[in-house]
Formats: sequence, structure tokens, C-alpha cells
Amino acid sequence: MSDDEKTRDCASLPATGATAARYIMIGGFLGAGKTTAVARLAESLHARGLRVGLITNDQGSGLVDTAVLRARGFATEEIPGGCFCCRFNSLVDAAGKLTAATRPDVFIAEPVGSCTDLVATVTYPLRRIYGDRFKIAPLSVLLDPQRALRVFGLGAGEGRAFSEKVLYIYRKQLEEADLIVINKSDSVAAADLALLREALGREFPHAEVLTVSARTGDGLDAWFARLVADEQVARRAMQVDYEIYADGEALLGWLNATVQCDAQGEFDANAVLERLARDIQARLREPAHGGEVAHLKMTFSPAGGLNDIAAINLVRSDFVPELSIRLDQPVAGGQLILNLRAEAAPESLKTAVEESVAALAAHFPGLRARVDHLEHFRPGKPQPTHRLLSPT
Repeated sequence: MSDDEKTRDCASLPATGATAARYIMIGGFLGAGKTTAVARLAESLHARGLRVGLITNDQGSGLVDTAVLRARGFATEEIPGGCFCCRFNSLVDAAGKLTAATRPDVFIAEPVGSCTDLVATVTYPLRRIYGDRFKIAPLSVLLDPQRALRVFGLGAGEGRAFSEKVLYIYRKQLEEADLIVINKSDSVAAADLALLREALGREFPHAEVLTVSARTGDGLDAWFARLVADEQVARRAMQVDYEIYADGEALLGWLNATVQCDAQGEFDANAVLERLARDIQARLREPAHGGEVAHLKMTFSPAGGLNDIAAINLVRSDFVPELSIRLDQPVAGGQLILNLRAEAAPESLKTAVEESVAALAAHFPGLRARVDHLEHFRPGKPQPTHRLLSPT
């Protein structure tokens, strides 16, 4: 570690001698419900009189997560272009920007859903380099129980499972967790939930398994209390084969797009999101494009709206797209942000999205929808800024 790295300009971070800010990281695979959980945690902390700063992360730019969190009024910084592990200095800079603007008591960081090895590459470096400025909460890793039941051979579904190298990342995320948080507990039967808890406890005995529903609020108070009161217990970081990790990420296609919409009259933006999500889902099921959806999420922001937003999510190929936020009134135009991650070729994602956007006019007469930005790629090999097996 160079002297320059040790002495980065941290003037805007919590000052030495001042009360250290709490740093909470909530990980988990794509589609686990991290953003909903982060928003609920931020609301809970705000209700207690604490200032909160949020940091989102992605391989690309133009994130639905950032749009959703900012629409809810939270101070949010976005780190694009790589995982936290590879953008450690950007993570510290983001904390500095938030501190300069709002001086948060708590930072909540949401890493990209294909990222693992967060303890060795993020929390341990934070503790060693900036230990007097941050108190590190236990690492939470969320999972979607329907996806997890399939991964652990406890349930079936219509969609195909991820390949083994993608599942390597999934399992490594759970292996390093201090708290494994089964989210969406309201979406599975009690018997299946019990089977999953037993499997997780057997395979990852070091972690505490919690059950919550970020949507209904069940179990959140107990989990949030742990994040606010407890600190991460130091243990030797796990071993990671970065060749397999890189191969797993490279199997995932990534697409981010913005779509400008306008019409001769008004249209229902909620219905547009639902139609577009179903069309993309159907196209990706075709043999020519076939791949397992990890997460499709979209927002629609009306032109001239003040933090008004509609949002939709699709978290598995065999799932139903769900509108999590609705617009109450028809709109005349606005911007749609689309993030799609799937185990499929990026070119297939591009074709499916462009064809689905073009097909909107047939379902909504007078609607003009044009893709004004689109990036599609496979993530590059992760190259951590730091990797520490212990915090000292």
C-alpha cells in the first residue's frame, strides 16, 4: 500500500476524534431485493433522527437503483464502472462527497449483485486504513428464497438454473456473510422456508440466518437493530479463486439503456413498463436468445415531474414482472431507465430490448419510444485495489 493511498485527501470524511460514522454494507445476488431493503433501512434510521448517505454500485452507469433511492429523497452517490472491490478509492471519495453535503451518521453501501469477496477487499481495508473514521457493521447478504431453493436443490421452477461458475459467485457471497438474510419471506411456504434455513445453517455455520420481508416489514426491526448496534467480528477472510470468479461474471450479460417516450396525447406509464418487461421476458425465453434472467429493473420518470417515478422488477425468468412503484396519473412523456442482467450474450439482450421497445407503438397508439443510450457488455475480470485477509 503506497504512502499516497494511505494519505488520500479525507478532509470531508468524519474527522478523527469525532464520532465515527457507521458503515453498513448490504450485499446479495442480483434480484435479491437489496434496493428495497436499503430504502427501508434508510427510512428507519431517518425516523430515529440519524442522517443517512447511500452509495450504489454497478458495472455500468445509469442505475435504476440510484433513481429509485433519489426519488425517495435520500442523498445518494453512484459508483459506476466496476465493483466496490475494484473501485475502493471511489467508494471512499463517495463517502467524502456525502459527508461534505449532509454529514451522514450512517453510510449504507449496496454493492453490485455479481460482486463477492467484499470482506477482504472493502471492509478490512476500511478498518485498517480508516478505522478511526468508520464503525463497520456486520456484512449482510440477502437472498431471494425462490432462487435459493432452486440453487440448493430444494425446489423446482420453469426457468433454467445458472451455470456452475455463476453459482460459484452466489455461494461465495453467502460464505463471507456475517448475516444471511432470507428476504421475501412472504413469497414462500413455511415448510420451504424451514428447509432453506436448515440448508443454509448446515452449509454456512458461521453465519446467522435471519428471515425478513422488505416488502411487508416482517423481521426488519430485529435485523436493523443488529446493523445499528453490532460491529463486524474479525475472522480470516475466505479464499477466492479469481479465475473462476472472473469466468462467472463473464457469463453474465449486462445492459443499461435509457428510452425517451412521448405521445400525441397521454399514456399510462405503468402499463408501458409492464408491457415492455413482459415482451423482453418473452424474447429472452426464445431459443435464439435463451438465458436465465438475473434481474430486469426499470423506472419511468415523467417529464417535468418532481421525484415522481414508476418502477418495475423481474427477478427470474419464470417470475411475473412486479410494479413496485406506480404513477397515479397518465403522462405525456418522460424517460425510462432500463437495467438488464442475465446469463446470456450481451448481443441477445440488446436485440431483445430494441425489438421490445420498437413493439411498444403497436400496443400504445401514438406513443413514440426511442432508445437514446444503450450499453451492453460482459463484466471484466475483477482486480481489487486492496485484498486483506485480516483487518490488522
